Amino acid sequence: MKNIAAVILAAGRGTRMKSNTPKVLHEVQSRPLLSFILEALDAAGVGKKILVLGYKDKNVKSAFPGVETVIQDKLFGSGDAVKCAKNLLSSFKGDILVLYGDTPFVRASTIKKLIEKHKSEKASCTLLSSVMPEPAGYGRILRDADENIIKIIEDTDASIYEKIINEINVGCYCFNREHLFSSLDRLKMNAKKKEYYLTDIVGALRKSGRKVVSVLSKDPAEALGINSKLDLARANDIARKRALELLMLKGVTVVDPGSTFVDKDAKIGRDTVIHPHTIIEGSVTIGKNCRIGPFARIRKNTLIDNNVEIGNFVELVRTKVSSGTKIKHMTYLGDAELGKNVNVGAGTITANYDGKNKNKTIIEDGSFIGVGSIFVAPVRVGRGAVVGAGSVVTKGKDVPAGKTVAGIPAKILNRGRKR
Repeated sequence: MKNIAAVILAAGRGTRMKSNTPKVLHEVQSRPLLSFILEALDAAGVGKKILVLGYKDKNVKSAFPGVETVIQDKLFGSGDAVKCAKNLLSSFKGDILVLYGDTPFVRASTIKKLIEKHKSEKASCTLLSSVMPEPAGYGRILRDADENIIKIIEDTDASIYEKIINEINVGCYCFNREHLFSSLDRLKMNAKKKEYYLTDIVGALRKSGRKVVSVLSKDPAEALGINSKLDLARANDIARKRALELLMLKGVTVVDPGSTFVDKDAKIGRDTVIHPHTIIEGSVTIGKNCRIGPFARIRKNTLIDNNVEIGNFVELVRTKVSSGTKIKHMTYLGDAELGKNVNVGAGTITANYDGKNKNKTIIEDGSFIGVGSIFVAPVRVGRGAVVGAGSVVTKGKDVPAGKTVAGIPAKILNRGRKR
């Protein structure tokens, strides 16, 4: 959408987070809050995006290189924050979206609806609202007898009668550019908060006879703003449930969704079963007909092929596991590559870190790894080899194909593997 620009407000420290990390960099499902709204804008086809930054702006810039930014030197509220972007939009002639970087669940489809209604109604402002059974803390939408929007009143300024209104302001707007910036120039500072409220523009536009309309979100999660660690926990739970629901709809069995965490970016094939208390983090790919868990942890950059079993108390990171392989009990494999039909005994460990570098362990097709084996990487186990229980295969001492090794350090026995 070439005629739409987005201004994302991400300047605040988030004092209620009780943290030195900028609020928009706190993570939900291993990803910064701000990334959710940027991805939604990308999916909605909004190309031009401006981040309004303030607290620790360099940290946010480094997390999102390539996104245009402007600095709000003094945090004088949301109205002042949008005004900071005015110069960057001086030659822009289209409409302007304004969103908050701490509302991670606004969907791309909702953004599209907001833009479409704004254009079809030829409105000065189109805002996103939601009906909340417990609206405390949110700005309320005030309407007249004909259901026309009059203004938005913030929770701290609302009367006891206004506080019972349950239609709230989500904090996602589409503005006519000219009407937005002319109204910002006339905003007055709120006497209580000593800030300029962006929400005051809605009342100002209505008083001047401009058209203000709304889109109603039916998903309460879209209204969730992250202001504390409690909110962050709620957001993680919502994101976790959404990710699991999508997987189950694609044919993955999740035995106990309440105890299972799967990252949004994970890809899992149909008929795979995820057992309770399993954690799957980051960019993990798991094939079809696998069995994962219980109590397994699959970390980023792990690739698991079809028909693999990963059992209880197994941790994998940056590891490739080929089809038919079984790793069923109490094992850590980091920076490893396992071939087809490998059997890994309980308590196996790859010692992948030497104090400076992460080193690779390669175990080829059909190998049998006895319980309690340790591999001091880099090391390779050849095709069809056997490593005896409790062995330590030391750095660079590769196990030849078809041979059996045992001991500390592991040495070749005078017999091969029976076929």
